[in-house]
Amino acid sequence: MPEYIDFISRIKLKLGIDLNLYKETQMRRRITTLRNKRGYPDFSSYFTALTTEETLLQEFLDRLTINVTEFYRNPKRWDILQKRILPLLTKQNKQMTIWSAACSTGEEPYSLAIMMKENFPNIACRIIATDLDENVLKKAKQGTYQAQALRELPPTIKKKYFAEQQGMYKIKDTLKEMIRFKQHNLLADAYPSDVDLIVCRNVLIYFTDDAKAIIYHRMGKALRQSGVLFVGSTEQIFSPTNYNLDLIETFFYQKV
Repeated sequence: MPEYIDFISRIKLKLGIDLNLYKETQMRRRITTLRNKRGYPDFSSYFTALTTEETLLQEFLDRLTINVTEFYRNPKRWDILQKRILPLLTKQNKQMTIWSAACSTGEEPYSLAIMMKENFPNIACRIIATDLDENVLKKAKQGTYQAQALRELPPTIKKKYFAEQQGMYKIKDTLKEMIRFKQHNLLADAYPSDVDLIVCRNVLIYFTDDAKAIIYHRMGKALRQSGVLFVGSTEQIFSPTNYNLDLIETFFYQKV
């Protein structure tokens, strides 16, 4: 569709986001649905509106990824992280750098902070939490959540790390001080270096195979020697050796 191709070219020039690197069918359907919902008959008029209306632009950016998350999402994987992966990473290190990539509204980096506080209290841990979407980062920094997001957390953890306010749960500062939130484009921006653990889950499914290869290569370089990449349940890496990675547990890859 020439009109859509022209639209994504103009988006790249304006925002620096290359939609060619996202799966076309999924992304085009999502953007078309949003465009139609707002009453624009074609991509040209929709782009013009995006350049003049900030709220429309923010809505568009929000729809590039679907932010569905909760604390300790897929708890079996988190159990493996706690009992098998983190002991490996902390065996000879008293400091750790963790990168929560595409962190959405913050449940993931806060889950990591809780895990480190509870199970590895003697490790000096800093967590970098990044996302493309400024709106979700604002929510992450605020750290206020509905009860549904905390359903995998035991009552003792809720009481220790959250303050309940009118049915909502607000993260306490003891966790917030461990985390630095910042905007980041996985396909365009520089990556952190010497990272012990990268957690990047349930976002790469939106990218093309070529884009995934670029991201995996860059994440492999971002990890320190023996560092680990933790991916989502639909994001198995089929040729990890291409990125200097080795499968050590299902969905966990170690730099070799």
